[in-house]
Amino acid sequence: MIREELIFVATCDISGLVRGKGFPARELPLRLKKGVGWTGSNLMMSPFGPIWDTPFGTAGDFMIVPDPVGEVRVDFTDGSAVEHFFLGDICNIDGSAWECCPRDFLRRAVRQLEEVASLHLIAAFEQEFFYTGTSDRPGDAYALSAFRRQNTFGESFIAALRAAGVVPDTFLAEYGPRQFEVTVMPQSALTAADHAVVTREMARAAAHRLGHRVIFSPKPDPDFVGNGVHIHMSLVDAAGRPATHSPGERLDLSKPAQHFFAGVLHHMPAICAITAPSPVSYLRLVPNTWAPTVIDVLRQDRGASLRVCPIFAAETPDEVTRQFHVEFRVTDAAASPYLALGAVIFAGADGIRRALPLPATSGTSAMLPRSLPEALDRLAASETVAGWFGPTHFDAYLRFKRVEAEKMAGLPHPELCARYAEVY
Repeated sequence: MIREELIFVATCDISGLVRGKGFPARELPLRLKKGVGWTGSNLMMSPFGPIWDTPFGTAGDFMIVPDPVGEVRVDFTDGSAVEHFFLGDICNIDGSAWECCPRDFLRRAVRQLEEVASLHLIAAFEQEFFYTGTSDRPGDAYALSAFRRQNTFGESFIAALRAAGVVPDTFLAEYGPRQFEVTVMPQSALTAADHAVVTREMARAAAHRLGHRVIFSPKPDPDFVGNGVHIHMSLVDAAGRPATHSPGERLDLSKPAQHFFAGVLHHMPAICAITAPSPVSYLRLVPNTWAPTVIDVLRQDRGASLRVCPIFAAETPDEVTRQFHVEFRVTDAAASPYLALGAVIFAGADGIRRALPLPATSGTSAMLPRSLPEALDRLAASETVAGWFGPTHFDAYLRFKRVEAEKMAGLPHPELCARYAEVY
């Protein structure tokens, strides 16, 4: 059969899902300028498909414009269609950024940090998922036998990542049944978020070609451990020099880093609705599950919201400084990486601007929100976070998530988990 290659141009929307449109590859030069048509209400597509509520109605036209740096083209050489897509920006029809574009939200956060402190953030996303193409056996956590039984999936996935321009770091069998984890190398903020999206899609693509699927849902089963997304991050100055580490200071964090992470802690109750944005997110954030429940910053503790990570086999002070970073652990794959990382950067920039101090002790008594409605109430009450979004985007986000919470309210946990596992 004669085939003509198609290219998909995509946005990763409020629900953390990749949506967009395809076009013939021969039209790429034109599409790099005019993109593909989009509407405001497309932003409001729920994880399950229907647009339940929208402030945009049926009016308005926008474009998703491919970003050349967000191109992915991977040929699995198995006779299937080439994976060829672009990550793009939602723009007004004159080409300017739309106020509700997720990628532009992150760009504005990056600019805010630069304006406030002449600093930039380097980040990497660590992502967990279940793979259906292997069996569950007792004792599989971190086991070579579990690693072996995933067969060719891991090698196909890692090769696809590298072909897509993402540099893989580790791939392992995780703690939960049929659970795996992948880490990639750190990049500047926007590239790191792009790579988080690409990582999820390459995992899905590799699994699909083997007749299986991956599940990134925060809680695929109420009886199993959840899937987290951990954002590893450090600050660098305008010249690219590390700016997070200062030996002898509190937790060995530099003064700007202390203020940055104090800002993240300060805004945590509100931004939790952005970084852990689904009803099942809060089935993961419970005690004794290797997930955070308290708003705190701790050294080398995987139960913390912010974890100061260890330094491995560093032989020089410069190497210690290069390795030194902090991990944000209140995130999952129901979140758009652009919105999640953007919210963290905005919060940190606000902490620097206000010179907020870290808590007097290593932890605080404040708990994370225990449900999505509670988190949304904290988000709605924050004038500061509303300013990061702007009125239209903030209203759209709150409306989107409130109706999602309402539609899922009352479902038994097994059914709730099954619904999200089917989508994510």
